[in-house]
Amino acid sequence: MGQPNTKTLKVIQWATGGVGKAAIAAVLNHPELELAGCWVHSADKHGRDVGDILGRGPLGVTASSNKDDVLAIDADCVVYSPLIPNDDEVKAILRSGKNVVTPVGWVYPDRSDPRVKDIERTCLDARVTLHGSGIHPGGITEKFPLMISALSTAITHVRAEEFSDIRTYNAPDVVHHIMGFGATPEQAEKSPMASLLEGGFKSSVWMVADYLGFRDPTFSSTQEVAVATATIDAGYLTIAPGTVAARRFRWQALVDGKPVITAAVNWLMGEDDLEPNWSFGERGERFELQVTGDPDVEVIIKGLQPDSIAEGLRKNPGVVATANHCVHAIPQTCAAAPGIKTYLDLPMIAGRPAPGLSR
Repeated sequence: MGQPNTKTLKVIQWATGGVGKAAIAAVLNHPELELAGCWVHSADKHGRDVGDILGRGPLGVTASSNKDDVLAIDADCVVYSPLIPNDDEVKAILRSGKNVVTPVGWVYPDRSDPRVKDIERTCLDARVTLHGSGIHPGGITEKFPLMISALSTAITHVRAEEFSDIRTYNAPDVVHHIMGFGATPEQAEKSPMASLLEGGFKSSVWMVADYLGFRDPTFSSTQEVAVATATIDAGYLTIAPGTVAARRFRWQALVDGKPVITAAVNWLMGEDDLEPNWSFGERGERFELQVTGDPDVEVIIKGLQPDSIAEGLRKNPGVVATANHCVHAIPQTCAAAPGIKTYLDLPMIAGRPAPGLSR
């Protein structure tokens, strides 16, 4: 059947952090998409050519920090990727007649939530669509486990778990102030990270539990920390002894008190000088997908973590993959009926050939 759109779709990029910059590159590589505009948060990016912000040649698209000016641009879709979503911004984009694809929520929203109902109503009134995507959550946690679950029967447990070296994530303010690295264990447990993560991962867990048909699941979440036993120099951040150098989060759906769905992350500032003595294990950095049933099925995903810290600070493949997953959903999102649409509502989303290889 092919891709759902034949016309070139005009895209606006909203925010130019790591995901935003990677999304722009993905749009430029996509034969069915055209970059039409770009909203930026900082004043020093306002008025600059987007290519200059990316460190490449001019693209002929000027970035703007004026939201009204950006919303007035004729476009089909906005890739909305700020650090923290703002419902008023999302509604303004939708009301301007533009579809939205985003890695910061809406993967499997609770339709009974008044906030979700408000966004859905805005979509319907404006005749546009909102789709939440990403990686973890946003693909590896729910879309891919559901896909491989078809290879098994009598399923008792589905697990999606990340093992990553957080030293490759070049965002010191986020790592320290939001994720809690370098803070005391008490400060880290009170940091906004747990609540920010839970919104997305709880939705992912619920999607898998609902779609597979588990009976009356309840939800559980846990978090653990490991502290540095010696000074850890991450380059952009120094972790003092006794402060947080690793974090583990688990989100689970339970039936009769036993986990049936698990989503988990293990973020470490390397494997040295940690207490407890956590490590990535013999498989190294990776994503694991496991379906326990008849038969048991396991998939290991490599390549989304960089080979070295230096490479990750230059271009983190996990960040790029997050952006790609969003951008590749644009044609399907624009072709969908109005409303909030999840992976369960959209047709197959796939990558596209390199420029020069596509028809």
